[in-house]
Amino acid sequence: MSHTLAVITVVYENYTVLEDFLNSLSNQTNKNFQLFISDLSKLPQKIDAGTIPATITSGKNKGYAYGINLSLKKAMEQNIDSFCVVNDDTYFKNDFIAKVENSLTEHTGSIIGGKIYYAPGFEYHKNRYEKNNLGKVFWYAGGRIEWKHATAVHRGVDEVDQGQFDNPGKTDFVTGCFLAYDKQVVEKVGDWDESFFMYYEDADFCERAKKRGVSIYFDPSIVLWHKNAASTGGSGSRLHQQYQTKNQLRFGLRYAPFRTKLHLLKNYFLS
Repeated sequence: MSHTLAVITVVYENYTVLEDFLNSLSNQTNKNFQLFISDLSKLPQKIDAGTIPATITSGKNKGYAYGINLSLKKAMEQNIDSFCVVNDDTYFKNDFIAKVENSLTEHTGSIIGGKIYYAPGFEYHKNRYEKNNLGKVFWYAGGRIEWKHATAVHRGVDEVDQGQFDNPGKTDFVTGCFLAYDKQVVEKVGDWDESFFMYYEDADFCERAKKRGVSIYFDPSIVLWHKNAASTGGSGSRLHQQYQTKNQLRFGLRYAPFRTKLHLLKNYFLS
């Protein structure tokens, strides 16, 4: 098997976010990776990855999970057995690949998440923070499933980083914005569920993994900045809310306690 890391991302229409993402990859100190892009845009544009070794595959817009599966298959065809799924609307420091590879080595057969900040200007509460705190506001620092409402809750969201989440350890779920795992996880869990199309596919992947004995870790040494919901009209947009609501119901009906299922059905049909 190849010890190269497959960096997998999905593109849909918004090519402008790729500049920071590709620049981040170009500047990595550890070059032991290959980029796999699933471009699901209606009219795919040429993507110039520069010197980054890249496999770009076009496909129909069947959702984020479909895009991940598409590139995952391409990577495995090349005998790559370590995978880093990451949003294209992120950027990171030049030690990102090195940190991911270290964590994958330390936590073999596990799913790994990292510390994710809002990119400056993409905070949900834009007027809450001092200027010197921008870029230090958490979007994700570990996560849990709140089963009363079947919601995937980000630990630390909207808090300023003051070192409160600097300790690594097990967590309940990892966001699809960034997660890393190896072939052992693929063999136990399988593909991402394409029926979710967008949102909650990550929570579903983690729930299936836990049921098969896969550990899930939060590693704060892995750091990213996220232009939150840049490809769906921004956080709180109509499209964002539509898929969040629909797939919260789908996720809850699959895994939640019976009372929560009734609550979700009632709210969905009344809304």
